[in-house]
Amino acid sequence: MLPQGGLTRGTLGVKDGRIAVIAGPDAQLAGTETLDCGGLWVLPGVIDPHVHFGFGSPETDFETESRNAALGGTTTVLSFHRSRDIRESFEAARDRAESQSCIDFGFHFGITSNLHVETLDDISHRFGVSSYKLYMMYKGAAGLSKGFTDIDDGLLYSALQETAKIPGAVLGVHCENVEVIPVLRDPLRAAGRDDLKAWNEQSPDFLEAENVHRVCYFASKTRTPVNIVHLSSREALDEVRRHRLRRDGPPIYVESCPHYLFLNDETPAGPYAKVNPPVRGQDDVEAMWEGVLDGAITTLGSDHVPRKRETKDKDIWAASNGFPGTGMILPIMLHEGYHRRGVPLDKIVALTSSNAARIYNLPAKGSIEIGKDADLVIVDPDLERTVDPATLESFADYSPYEGMTLKGWPVRTLVRGRTVALDSRIVDAARTEPGGRFLRRL
Repeated sequence: MLPQGGLTRGTLGVKDGRIAVIAGPDAQLAGTETLDCGGLWVLPGVIDPHVHFGFGSPETDFETESRNAALGGTTTVLSFHRSRDIRESFEAARDRAESQSCIDFGFHFGITSNLHVETLDDISHRFGVSSYKLYMMYKGAAGLSKGFTDIDDGLLYSALQETAKIPGAVLGVHCENVEVIPVLRDPLRAAGRDDLKAWNEQSPDFLEAENVHRVCYFASKTRTPVNIVHLSSREALDEVRRHRLRRDGPPIYVESCPHYLFLNDETPAGPYAKVNPPVRGQDDVEAMWEGVLDGAITTLGSDHVPRKRETKDKDIWAASNGFPGTGMILPIMLHEGYHRRGVPLDKIVALTSSNAARIYNLPAKGSIEIGKDADLVIVDPDLERTVDPATLESFADYSPYEGMTLKGWPVRTLVRGRTVALDSRIVDAARTEPGGRFLRRL
């Protein structure tokens, strides 16, 4: 898959981990290893800009979850680093990740306090991180339960101001009006509701859209690039479209997730599909596909959270939030997007790879071009496989997609020209020497 040529028969040459030659199908290149990809697709590796490695087993998540990612064709992830004082915690987290990960990775900083805003320029330049996330979901009582005391609209506005001063930086925001949620949630619980649809009803689309408006409006006043992360509803996406009409406004990016394109609030997965924002009704699913096709959605992230099944085997109110998904981005997009809905393959590649490389300052990633890293995923578009969490290598021992048969799977994943996954398993060399690298972006 070439940026200007689409699916093209040809030959790739890789040297020192980078793409060195793009030639015709009959080219004879000398090399130490030759891969015959006849009948298969060679796509740029998936860039997942939204994972929470460390939410499952903090000590080992980069080992298990990078393997899960590689099996699904994901070759780069951006995970979240959040602590009281990032100046004191970041280097240890980065070094541990580099010792474990078999794919390349970077970080976003989680902004939860005034200290984070005050030190943002310092920690961004010192550690090479140029993207952040602020959690409107953790305002007020919801934030206090996690020890966050500073999250309010003032923190949002000051974070936007500081982000605007850092070249190439972008602020991601989790948009849900958490102050209204209890008003809607408590009657549902009192009525004995215990289903995924109730989880959607306690945080409906307009609470997401209201926060989206506030973020976009403040961004226009501070002239700050923003990213509405894990956007889930038609109402919220229309709010973004409305703000994009503003003349000379800053970039407003939209990230959605494969689960908002593939699951609705009636899925039998029940609590296994509990996530914030919630999976929505089918009309919102259709709205996300409309956003894919018309370009309103910029990137896809998994919002990967690798907790155990036992944290989900509870009623809908007590079950943990989030679920694993980084290794499922490409299979879902090929099955539901390419095969079932006829979404052009180049649009899928843009959403899963090249757009994230551009937004997050990853110039060596995101496309098959000479000089770029040879992050490649070789796909059998007709391969059908049933999702089995026992084979996915994640710390999480379940999947909201388990039992589903999908068409279109990676058969080999290469990171900088090195095979890390082959025929649904991690190769031994990637287990003993993971080889993933930290990506400075500033």
